[in-house]
Amino acid sequence: MSQMTKEINAITGTIIGISGKLIIYALVILLLVEGMTRGYAFGHEVFYATSMEPAPGIMYSVTIPEGQKPSETARLLKDTGLIRNEYAVRIQMWFYDYEAYPGTYDLGTAMTSKEILQILNVKPETGDKKEALSDISEEGREPGSGQTEEMDTGLSDDMEEEVFDNQDGEDLP
Repeated sequence: MSQMTKEINAITGTIIGISGKLIIYALVILLLVEGMTRGYAFGHEVFYATSMEPAPGIMYSVTIPEGQKPSETARLLKDTGLIRNEYAVRIQMWFYDYEAYPGTYDLGTAMTSKEILQILNVKPETGDKKEALSDISEEGREPGSGQTEEMDTGLSDDMEEEVFDNQDGEDLP
């Protein structure tokens, strides 16, 4: 081989070696960017979950059988179309310490996965949750239980208006 051929082979080998390294570096950077993007999206789904559809969404009746594992519950929710990512829901169940109690639940696609898990985490005390909720809302509430009542201050209406209108601490006339 001549000297010129050896130099051309050396230059060609150097160019191929540098090109190979650049391709490998580009692939590593591409994988890192893709991994970070998917990791961010996954973390966003775990800690800031969004609903599948805007309100009002579609309502589904979901039955959780006795003894069902969290992974099976997440798979059921995914298969029903209530959540996007079953693994994110499994992590939410573990991280927020949620359980899915057995029963039949009405869940909608306008609910976030966290809202769905909060509903599944309530242990049913009665056979029909809707009846129990309507009973609570229809019953008369005791004073101080959140129901607003007018307070008798003992002042005349005009005097009461002056007292409540004077919020910045000025002396009353």
